Amino acid sequence: MSQPLRLGIAGLGTVGIGVLRIIRKHADLLAARTGREIVISALCARDRSKDRGVPLDRYGWESDPVALATRDDVDVFVELIGGDEGPAKVAVEAALATGKDVVTANKALLAIHGQSLAELAEKHGRALRYEAAVAGGIPVIKALTEGLVGNQFSRVMGVMNGSCNYILTRMETSGLSYAEIFAEADGLGYLEADPQLDVGGIDAAHKLAILTSLAFGTQVNFDGIVLEGIERISIDDITAAADMGYKIKLLGVAQKTGRGIEQRMQPCLVPDTSPLGQLDGGTNMVVIEGDSIGQVVLRGPGAGEGPTASAVMADVCDIARGMRGPVFGLPANQLAPAAPASSSPPAPYYLRMALDDKPGALAKVAKVLGEAGVSIDRMRQYGHQDTSAPVLIVTHKTTPEALAAALEAMAGTNVVTGSPVALRIEAV
Repeated sequence: MSQPLRLGIAGLGTVGIGVLRIIRKHADLLAARTGREIVISALCARDRSKDRGVPLDRYGWESDPVALATRDDVDVFVELIGGDEGPAKVAVEAALATGKDVVTANKALLAIHGQSLAELAEKHGRALRYEAAVAGGIPVIKALTEGLVGNQFSRVMGVMNGSCNYILTRMETSGLSYAEIFAEADGLGYLEADPQLDVGGIDAAHKLAILTSLAFGTQVNFDGIVLEGIERISIDDITAAADMGYKIKLLGVAQKTGRGIEQRMQPCLVPDTSPLGQLDGGTNMVVIEGDSIGQVVLRGPGAGEGPTASAVMADVCDIARGMRGPVFGLPANQLAPAAPASSSPPAPYYLRMALDDKPGALAKVAKVLGEAGVSIDRMRQYGHQDTSAPVLIVTHKTTPEALAAALEAMAGTNVVTGSPVALRIEAV
């Protein structure tokens, strides 16, 4: 058998401890499957004395992740610190520059600095692997770069933040408000220390930026994503969508159009009979569409110790087998700049608004929509609330620009109370 593959693991949170447990539990199995023993040389974390439920005394220790990344007895630097700047970035760069392979679960780092890190890895002939950075235990990176490599991809989309999916699902099943379920999710530890990373769509958008690069051969472009979180979704929207045969999901969509690369992370309505519509709780789902395969649906746990550590180990095992390849599917110097699409393709939209309860109010709204070129497909008016009347409208396919013009004009009608809610209805 070959020489052992020696790991240095930086970050001993949930995922780091999960990796330790897999290596300790399945050492013989991993060696049999890769032809090489996988061992841990040293670890790094902020607090060495903390009880993590796994004995650590057999391993070396570094208080500085850069020192760990450059140790002579480390072949693969496993970065599980997190963050797009600071120690994680510096240590990954140091590891690559000194001839180490790198495995990371850090989606933010790759979404912001993916291009420069890919160039650095390929310059030094090293692997930079990141299966765990997108959709936890779902092998979506491998699907795009290996299993489906014979396809020209047309669209990649999915639900990639389990916390948001949990909140939206719980709102529907409980009938409780966004604020109430947000507090529940926070109390259960489902949200990041900065909850905006989850509910603002930022975490999921980091993942979408990576998938876009892999699917369409472009440089990672997080700034090119149209980003909207779920904070404005009310229980009224959840109920109305269900009444019309839809579910609301925080949906990431990437597709190559004649107008450029479209990247969106925003709440959308999807048919409740579709795979995405039936996705409940904290589960993730990624849908890949290619010219040869058609549509592939990948579903599974998007976070947690076991699923994410499993994805980390998949990358470690590939390195143990000697597998190499470009970081984002094509050599970094061949990745095209990801020019953002000038506009999104037409789609139907769901509109919710409250109108003053007076004659002619609805006619004024219909006139504004018509003048903007937005055609009404369905409309429902619910029971009055004090002096206002809730109205729901589903449009025929229209452009985001036409809809935006209509919504802006509605402010001048003096019959719309508050700000209308507009959600795209995505074909899936």
